[in-house]
Amino acid sequence: MAPTDSAAVDAAAHAAAEWFVLLNARLIDRHRFAHLFRDGPADAVVAALRPYGNPDGGFGHGLEPDLRGAGSQPEPVAFALRVLHEIGGGLGGDAPGATLVRGACDWLTTVTTPDGGVPWVLPSVTRSPRGPWWQPAESLVGALVPTASIAGLLHAHGVSHPWLEGASRFCRDRIEDVAVGKLEIGAYDTLAILDFLDGVPDRDWAEQAFADAREALLATVATDPAATGHVHRPTDMAATPDGFGRRLFSDAVIDRHLDLLVAAQREDGGWDIFWEPWAATTVPEWRGHLTVERLKTLRAYGRWSV
Repeated sequence: MAPTDSAAVDAAAHAAAEWFVLLNARLIDRHRFAHLFRDGPADAVVAALRPYGNPDGGFGHGLEPDLRGAGSQPEPVAFALRVLHEIGGGLGGDAPGATLVRGACDWLTTVTTPDGGVPWVLPSVTRSPRGPWWQPAESLVGALVPTASIAGLLHAHGVSHPWLEGASRFCRDRIEDVAVGKLEIGAYDTLAILDFLDGVPDRDWAEQAFADAREALLATVATDPAATGHVHRPTDMAATPDGFGRRLFSDAVIDRHLDLLVAAQREDGGWDIFWEPWAATTVPEWRGHLTVERLKTLRAYGRWSV
């Protein structure tokens, strides 16, 4: 918990953030905000998520705002699972959205590569508008992003599906490669690895893997408060006080970056993206999404005084 004299989002700042979300954010993010901060129904979030789904079980249609195409891609599955994780109630059984989860897992089995992972992006992405970084690899191979996030979230909710066994083996092998320096990673890989470590049932393995890979994970984070550009900060990796991400940083580092997060709220009430946009239409979409994410983090650390 942050000290009581630390910067916090007060009632006026929260009201400004809500106004920003209502004015700029997508319907799904408006329902997320309502559920998280105004006791809105979880069913409304699921209902807003459904139109992003496809008959094949996957997700597309700009759920990940930089992937504008209708066709299913692996990353929007991770995006959808994060939304369902956020509303609580689990991802399996009779939980809200459980049928979406089962359909997505079935679709994943159709695009999984022989190594057990799913690709960063499928070649079909080239037929639709997308951020210039969404380029398929020359050969289809599994990637930690988004395989590890998807597997970690499914594990965290006790979901059982045939896809998960091979994907988990893939993630464990790749994380062990990271730990011994055989595989270089970036910040997005770190986020995915942390998702997997937080969810995987073998806690002894997770603890050892975290200890072994810790320095490699930490090397992808910008701990310098003065860092600018497309960088990930401690509050991105440790969005909540629990989980392995928080254990990467000291209390002092987290407190300093929470102060920076509070100060980063813009006059219009929202938070900015931290990368160069490729299309103007994606900016309010991402800002609406990130504003909800920032408020979640600040509340999780006691920096939300409403």
